[in-house]
Amino acid sequence: MFAEGTVIPAHPLALGADRKLDERRQRALTRYYLASGAGGLAVAVHTTQFEIREPGIGLLAPVLELAAETVRNEAGRPVVTVAGACGHTAQAVSEAELAASLGYDAVLLSPAVPGADEKGLLDRARAVGEVLPVIGFYPQEAVGGRYLSPTFWSSFTDLPNTAAIKIAPFDRYRTADVVRAVAAADRSDEVALYTGNDDDIIGDLLTPYETNGTRRWFAGGLLGQWAVWTGSAVTLLDQVRRARAGDHDAMVDCLAHRPELTDANSAVFDVRGGFRGCIAGVHEVLRRQGLLEGIWCLDPKEALSPGQAEEITRVATAYPWLTDDDFVAEHVDDWLS
Repeated sequence: MFAEGTVIPAHPLALGADRKLDERRQRALTRYYLASGAGGLAVAVHTTQFEIREPGIGLLAPVLELAAETVRNEAGRPVVTVAGACGHTAQAVSEAELAASLGYDAVLLSPAVPGADEKGLLDRARAVGEVLPVIGFYPQEAVGGRYLSPTFWSSFTDLPNTAAIKIAPFDRYRTADVVRAVAAADRSDEVALYTGNDDDIIGDLLTPYETNGTRRWFAGGLLGQWAVWTGSAVTLLDQVRRARAGDHDAMVDCLAHRPELTDANSAVFDVRGGFRGCIAGVHEVLRRQGLLEGIWCLDPKEALSPGQAEEITRVATAYPWLTDDDFVAEHVDDWLS
């Protein structure tokens, strides 16, 4: 399922007004993603807030455990569980070992390691891969990303336990660099491509890359944008598959939706505010649906930017195909029970 492609939301963190974990709503979010038909969950990633790792907060293990337990007990079908891992090698390996002990399937490995060169990042990925399969991550610089060369990505692909690469630089040039680099690697056919480019989700999913005589597609998405309106995201991926198989009407609909989804992401991720309100924006959508009580983040400075709430209202009104409000309204009380 993972290799074939699926919808993987980046799991947010449900907090109360005291900025403590709200376990009831945290579990409700997981239930929402499962009921929406998501094929996986990514937990302890940027959308979950990296601060969960801080000693004074100590939420990494509880959040990972709560999601894993809910999937194990309630999914009733295969669901790929991905745990984020950060830091230098010792920390990343330790976080991978925690995830493995809880039954996670793979690790999404953040490249934000101060002072590490490309060789160091490869050595770290190799060490983490001895614990769990690794998903490479190429994020945009606004959330801690950095330039990584095509040579790096070819070498990363050829690591024995690389399962996938999440390409998310929000940059067409760098995206193409990684696709070509993966295609040039010996293990190319064994490594799935997932889009993390929330600024052009449909564009990535519809684009065939002809490299080395082989056609490559993005298999699916591991996305913060898909943490909201997830039911519609699952429908969208099905429509993309029909379009790629030659359904002309599906292709026309996808192309029409392409700029609309990017517009919606601009509001949710706070592009006008330099992405400062991206996590708060995700929370705001979920709050309006009744899944979250508020938009509190661990860092009190993380909040909606001026005008962001109005932008979210605008896109939700303009693109009714995008929202899944009726679906959530029908089931939210059960998820919160």
